[in-house]
Amino acid sequence: MAEKILAQKNLVVRHSMVELIEHWAIAVSGLILLMTGIFELPVAKRYYIITIPGLGWSADFITSLYLHYGAALVFIAAAIFHVVYHGARGEFGLLPRKGDFSASVAVIKSMFGFGKEPPMHKYLPEQRLAYAGMAFIILMLIVSGLIKTYKNIYAPDISRTVVLWATWIHNIFFILFFLAFLAHMAAIALKPNWPLVRGIFSGRVRLDYARHRHPLWLADLEGVKISERKKSAVSTKRKALRKKSKKPRKVKTK
Repeated sequence: MAEKILAQKNLVVRHSMVELIEHWAIAVSGLILLMTGIFELPVAKRYYIITIPGLGWSADFITSLYLHYGAALVFIAAAIFHVVYHGARGEFGLLPRKGDFSASVAVIKSMFGFGKEPPMHKYLPEQRLAYAGMAFIILMLIVSGLIKTYKNIYAPDISRTVVLWATWIHNIFFILFFLAFLAHMAAIALKPNWPLVRGIFSGRVRLDYARHRHPLWLADLEGVKISERKKSAVSTKRKALRKKSKKPRKVKTK
């Protein structure tokens, strides 16, 4: 288990290195997809984007398309790995739970001084709801994008109706993905969420913050820690008893 308490450093490990790589692979490739998707429209010259240093290529449709395809490979691979890896390990902490919507309202109200925030697990209820929404958006983008790519590379004579639906779905969920990204940034900008920013880069958050805002998660971690100590103590005791039983007995001679 990657999660562990580092009491001497006042830190708790929230995310493993694998989870950080997943997050940044999806985040960076997603931003490249957003940027190149916009550049595939005739907007770079119109809005003088090509004058920005390093973006002179933005008016070249083919360059934007190839970058879009490259980022899509990373994006899809990271998304599939995320589902398979955490599914195989039985890690479903980000999946929505019953009562998340009402709990989210309570959390948001507490941020503005109305009421008290309820004790939380590792993930906040609004994080779980946002995860489900983002997962659906990503799924629709991948499916519609694969149809469009299949048409461009292998089947230019594919049904126009299919292409039209795929294009509309891709464009709609492209906008939703951009809005979800803005909402993600807005959530980070809220002061109560500032301590979580550290975890995005290092995988660790302050222990005192976790105890204050995620006491249910800390209780689970400390429970695991106690059970591991008990198992270790029992194992040590058993080894000592086995060692003692194996000692040869001294035979008394007359």
